[in-house]
Amino acid sequence: MLDLHKTLNSLKDQAEWVGLRRVKETTTYRTFRDEKPDRNSISSDDGLMIEVLCNGHFGYAGTSDLTSSGVQRAFKKALLMAKTASPFAAASFTTEHRPPQQGRFESPALQSLDTLSVREVSDILCEATKAMNLSHKMISRSATAMIIDTEFTSVSSSGADIFQKFSIVNTDLSGTAMESGETQTRSENGGLARCFQIGAEVFNRNEILDRSRKIAEEALELLTAENCPDETMDLLLAPDQMNLQVHESVGHPLEYDRILGDERNFAGWSFVEPKDFGQLRYGSPLMTITFDPTIPESVASYAFDDSGCKATKEFLIKDGILLRGLGGLESQSRLNLPGVANFRSSSWNRAPIDRMANINLEPGSSRLEDMIASVDRGVFMMSNKSWSIDDYRNKFQFGCEYAKLIENGKITKTLKNPNYRGTTIKFWNNLKAVSQNRETFGTPYCGKGEPSQVIRVGHTTPYCLFQNIEVFGA
Repeated sequence: MLDLHKTLNSLKDQAEWVGLRRVKETTTYRTFRDEKPDRNSISSDDGLMIEVLCNGHFGYAGTSDLTSSGVQRAFKKALLMAKTASPFAAASFTTEHRPPQQGRFESPALQSLDTLSVREVSDILCEATKAMNLSHKMISRSATAMIIDTEFTSVSSSGADIFQKFSIVNTDLSGTAMESGETQTRSENGGLARCFQIGAEVFNRNEILDRSRKIAEEALELLTAENCPDETMDLLLAPDQMNLQVHESVGHPLEYDRILGDERNFAGWSFVEPKDFGQLRYGSPLMTITFDPTIPESVASYAFDDSGCKATKEFLIKDGILLRGLGGLESQSRLNLPGVANFRSSSWNRAPIDRMANINLEPGSSRLEDMIASVDRGVFMMSNKSWSIDDYRNKFQFGCEYAKLIENGKITKTLKNPNYRGTTIKFWNNLKAVSQNRETFGTPYCGKGEPSQVIRVGHTTPYCLFQNIEVFGA
């Protein structure tokens, strides 16, 4: 059995600095489609990332061979990488880039996931698809649960000793209706957003069945709805759509490795430049964005990033002005700008890079009913269906599943195939109202990096009203 502290002691004198990060993860999938089991699987992963500092350069090597010989081979690879690459390094680093933090983090849960049997979860998912069967027009009904248990253990030769345990549940309900060649799908939050650090309390049977029936009702409703008009008008976005709007047009462009150009081959660049921090009016004075990995239920909450930096709440944008970006200690020193504790990896076989965590739009002072009442003509859109944004995270286009037309301060009819487009700075400067209440969402699937790594990201967002936005139908 691998003892990280003993292993560290055997390696620490062979490099300027040595860090070991072990990640153990078990993922369980349960899917029902049309009241029949569709997927039932469990996968496990366990491995070690070895990191060394040599000649001012970090080298990495991962291994799933946790024997002493397997660890030694990986250590030699990491050391060779650091020595070989150091003459060509873009920057020089020291042990200050790996703080010797010590601590523990564990996901909050009212009820342990162990208290819920496989049969109980399966029964709830089966009942959910049955609850969607409101009409013969419902041609597809699915319910999925993904349960993830992860342990990160990190130690280093400078004294770091961190243990973090994450319990994550992602659920998805989806129903598709069809009539006379028209097909419409309604899902929970666009199939992206119901992902939390939570316990078995997430599997509340009555709540899930209520949500399932609503999904089917709205899918059927869309079959006879009018198409979204093509106009420039007010746009009201629900928190589940704001989740992706913040993710794509704020989170990604503020990542320092994009600004530095490190991601240009794969994930792209950013329109944001280093000189913009402290000066750029990113949005209207109603726009305040925070980085906050301390929200208990959010999927991307943690106590320390993978460099050992302590996670704290920080303002990225305050009253519309850009203040700070998303960069760990390495990127901060390269840009000479303040950052956040977001140097994160997806698992043991990936080196950490600058990643989003919980990127949140802070609440405003408006009530939702007052926001609706203030609109002469506009569209209220919910649940993402599609998105497209350029490599610089500037020009974008989003499609939603479901919408309501607002006329003279009242919701009048349902609309199908709603879309909107814009450019980031102009769009956010058109923000004219933010609700008092907000909701927390997340996704387990944010991709980035070469080699690619998929990581979990959370967002807490309110209802937002924008003016003079170009909306259009399919």
